[in-house]
Amino acid sequence: MHTDTEACYRAVKSRDRRFDGVFVTAVHTTGIYCRPSCPARTPGFANVSFFPTSAAAQAAGFRACKRCLPDATPGSPEWDLRADVAGRAMRLTADGVVDREGVPGLAARLGYSPRQLGRILTAELGAGPLALARARRAQIARVLIETTDLGLADVAFAAGFASVRQFNDTVREVYAASPSELRGRRRHGVGAAGEIRLRLAVRTPFAGRALLAFLATRAVAGIETAGPDWYARTLSLPHGPGTVHLVLADAPEPGQVVQVPATFHLTDVRDVSAAVERVRRLLDADCDPVAVDDALSADPALAPLVRSVPGLRVPGHVDGLELAVRAVLGQQVTVGAARALASRLVADRGALLPPALAQDGLTHLFPAAEAIAETPMTGMPASRARTITGLAAAIGNGEVALDRSADRDGVRRALLALPGIGPWTAGYIAMRALADPDVFLPTDAGVKAALTSMSRSPERPTDPDSWSPWRSYALMHLWGSLGGPALGPATGPAEKKEMI
Repeated sequence: MHTDTEACYRAVKSRDRRFDGVFVTAVHTTGIYCRPSCPARTPGFANVSFFPTSAAAQAAGFRACKRCLPDATPGSPEWDLRADVAGRAMRLTADGVVDREGVPGLAARLGYSPRQLGRILTAELGAGPLALARARRAQIARVLIETTDLGLADVAFAAGFASVRQFNDTVREVYAASPSELRGRRRHGVGAAGEIRLRLAVRTPFAGRALLAFLATRAVAGIETAGPDWYARTLSLPHGPGTVHLVLADAPEPGQVVQVPATFHLTDVRDVSAAVERVRRLLDADCDPVAVDDALSADPALAPLVRSVPGLRVPGHVDGLELAVRAVLGQQVTVGAARALASRLVADRGALLPPALAQDGLTHLFPAAEAIAETPMTGMPASRARTITGLAAAIGNGEVALDRSADRDGVRRALLALPGIGPWTAGYIAMRALADPDVFLPTDAGVKAALTSMSRSPERPTDPDSWSPWRSYALMHLWGSLGGPALGPATGPAEKKEMI
């Protein structure tokens, strides 16, 4: 959108919060960049430029506005919708891949040389991979400075900086304040020792209760637990295990940004960036719910469902392997049976959490691919056990990548090539593990039942293809219509390849 300067300027003049995170406004007369909804006086059209990312504005010499904090916004929904190289690079950069593996590592994951990748990202995003990672580090550093009691040296390394000097220089350049000055402006309470309490920005409307119901219904003992207004789970992170505790509530007012309280316990503070990004995926935090709801409401038959649960999210996941294995476990069985099978797998093969992290009923990590691939599971058809073993082996050896770095169509083809994986399972994995917003599962029993019920109403549903590119969200509404969003897909169909 940033190339349509007239549309951007209209959003800035109206202080439209829907565009926060979609682009930033750089003001030439002040040298700062702001979010579109910044409450400051609107600058003249001739004095502004628009950039797709904070990194692009920083590379052009602008610093972040201290009043509106343009980096404290949800990310652009474009990165979930786009499956091209730029979108995949943004998702991996947010996960901290550049900090851990450098630009060569990021380029290798995407199948490009570092130079090619730099050219692509500069052309698409206005900044190369190093600048994008630098902006992400600055954002994480500011949040940690203002919301935790970590020492500033610890903050520097937790945010991904290579040295304290680099951390100090970047924070001063981006925020026009030293780290000590930012800490003096902290706005939130500080957690107890070992806690990192953050607030994760999401756009409204936000159906937090529906998301909680979906996750709680599927919570696997040992790795997940939930209460009346909260959900907690374990996290397998690059430098060690961790946990997160989320407080989820509804925020029905459209066009705003709300904060989801999140409390992290991490073995290594260097995992802050990865932990935050993976939990944001779980929340579908970068979704533009107004755009989704408006598009789906255009179908008169679907509109009542959308109105009844505004801001419904597609629950993502923190671990592609876990989601894929659980999808296969859920074939042809109830949600409760799938939970029982997954709980047994966790108890038998999952690693125990360190005692300092074992709380809220969380005791284990989900098993690693190698642990699952070693021995077939029992208590299920032999063909399904072989499917799980083969799937875990394929993910473990890199044959199938579920870390959002791979091309979605390529992942689907790789999954379908595995015995026991059919279109339903591959589609469900793509929807939740790869954040594909346009998945439709016509063979799903719940979808068939919902469409049959809708066909009896005066307003018959149109062709599901008309719901594109938001068919994943339509699926959530269809499943919810059967008895509330907590139900979701009760069972997956038998995959024909399962019998091979």
